[in-house]
Amino acid sequence: MKTKTAIDNEKFKEDLVKSVTEDYLKRREERNSFEMQWKLNMNYVAGNQYCEVLPSGEVATEEKYYAWQSRSVFNHISPIIDTRLAKLSRVRPIMSVRASSGEDGDLKTAAVASDVLKATSERIGLSKIVQSATEWSEVLGTVFYKVMWNEKAGKVLGEKDGEKVYEGDVVVSVVSPFEIFPDSIFYGDLSSVKSLIHARAVSAEEIYERYGVTVQGEEIDAFTLGSDKVTKNGGYKAKKTSSTLKNHVVLIERYERPTLEFPLGRYIAVAGDKLLEIGELPYENGVSGKRDFPFIRQVSTAQVGSFFGVSLVERLIPLQRAYNAVKNRKYEFLNRVSMGVINVEDGSVDTEELVDEGLSPGKVIVYRQGSRPPQMMNSGSVPLDFTYEEDRLVNEFVTLSGTSEISRSSSISKSTMSGVALELLIEQDETRLSVTAESVRNAVKEIGKQILRLFKQFAVSERIMRSVGENKKVKLFYFSASDLSSDDVVFDTENELTQTPAQKKTAVLEMLTSGLLGDETGALSSRTKVKILEILGYGSLANVKDVSSLHTAKAEKENIELEKGDLPIDEFDDHSVHVEEHLRKLLSLENEKLGESEYKTAIKNHLNLHKNAISKGGV
Repeated sequence: MKTKTAIDNEKFKEDLVKSVTEDYLKRREERNSFEMQWKLNMNYVAGNQYCEVLPSGEVATEEKYYAWQSRSVFNHISPIIDTRLAKLSRVRPIMSVRASSGEDGDLKTAAVASDVLKATSERIGLSKIVQSATEWSEVLGTVFYKVMWNEKAGKVLGEKDGEKVYEGDVVVSVVSPFEIFPDSIFYGDLSSVKSLIHARAVSAEEIYERYGVTVQGEEIDAFTLGSDKVTKNGGYKAKKTSSTLKNHVVLIERYERPTLEFPLGRYIAVAGDKLLEIGELPYENGVSGKRDFPFIRQVSTAQVGSFFGVSLVERLIPLQRAYNAVKNRKYEFLNRVSMGVINVEDGSVDTEELVDEGLSPGKVIVYRQGSRPPQMMNSGSVPLDFTYEEDRLVNEFVTLSGTSEISRSSSISKSTMSGVALELLIEQDETRLSVTAESVRNAVKEIGKQILRLFKQFAVSERIMRSVGENKKVKLFYFSASDLSSDDVVFDTENELTQTPAQKKTAVLEMLTSGLLGDETGALSSRTKVKILEILGYGSLANVKDVSSLHTAKAEKENIELEKGDLPIDEFDDHSVHVEEHLRKLLSLENEKLGESEYKTAIKNHLNLHKNAISKGGV
């Protein structure tokens, strides 16, 4: 690491700024082909489908060859993306932390880490963040999450030197691929990248507030990070976009993984030809406490030998162009048939009047004596080839996108289709999304790991959080960095695309009808009833609880209090419910390594008190 004397040296600063800036420009040039494709994708999804990207990087609109040309857009890409997003919105896995061993201490810390993860995910709105990121990845093919620690977030702990001191909190933001520049675009994933540049447009005021350095702002395009131009090129007209930001600069952050020269990695921030900050990688967010990039990659479809993924939009663009061309040529033909083409002998009529008014019904036409009167040319009928080609292109949309008409229009063909065939067709639609869904799940899991690692690094003092436990009860808990010994994040739910909510409800009702959910007498326990109501979507009814559910909640609370030692029973307890809950807790702790711990002994003693009460005639 450079010493402070070296950092203060102006020559060193200038060379470093120049090196980072040149590195950024080089990577931007290498990634230019991807950036042009991303712009084209965004325009086609938005409905601007008569455009092209010039070699200069500008989005240009194709001009008409003739004024009468039809240029309507029949956007099939947008509803396909909407359908995929609707299905992927179900991919919201519930995360928990797996204990590193079966020992009592590891089980407790894993439970605390799970609560921290669930509480943080709810607090930062992780579901909305994933939804926003998925929209980017579906249109552009790739998106990134940036997991950081904000020292000025959370509760106020006090003041120091006249400034408020906060406890800090995790911040997860979505980063578009326009802002990410790897050292090579040929790496298959983020783990292979040695250095990564995050470049984005930032206001000059924000630079001063964050780094205390004054920079000169200018007009910058939010996507290209450059200035817009208005040009014409080969029948295309490039227009100035509305994404221009005033008084902004390009903030270049270069993250370098640990090396022999920099064992803790290196972070360099440059903006406006000025060095803002230089130091080691800020976060111990890697495996085993190593420092790593604060970024997580998510792709729609991975591309072999490429760092950036592929969007479905890219595959649909040629098909969309062909479909627009067929539909517009068909409408132009219909216009010729309905409006007609007039055949006029030269000099026989006032052509200007005929052009303006046409051959309207009841119109009196005066033509030169001895000449041929105006007449309509026979345009024939619309060729069936137009209809055949249109139908073929619609079927190709289904083939390429993997979304059938059932998913897009909520309708089925007029032909008879059995329920089994319909389920198979829906299952095929979901299968095409499984790769994308798995990328979302992997990204969410990595976010969970980095959240726990940041809390372990920065939550040095005890802090309090709240989370929703079983029976939808809100509980408060305390934790510190020492309680987060495990970051082995796992999912409590299987892939959400394998079963729709309707399929889950049907399966539960079938099990309920067959008696699989009842005991040997066929009765349902109170816990089973609550779970069934939650799956069926009537979880609110579970809150309108009878007395048994309240006894269940009381027994769960006693399980926690028993960690401190023996606990007496109350005469109003429903002993059968308490026995079931305490026995469930006791069985979950069973392990040869645990032996007869004080916690297990306390639960056994308390359990025996309830059993004795039942043997004496208690409920």
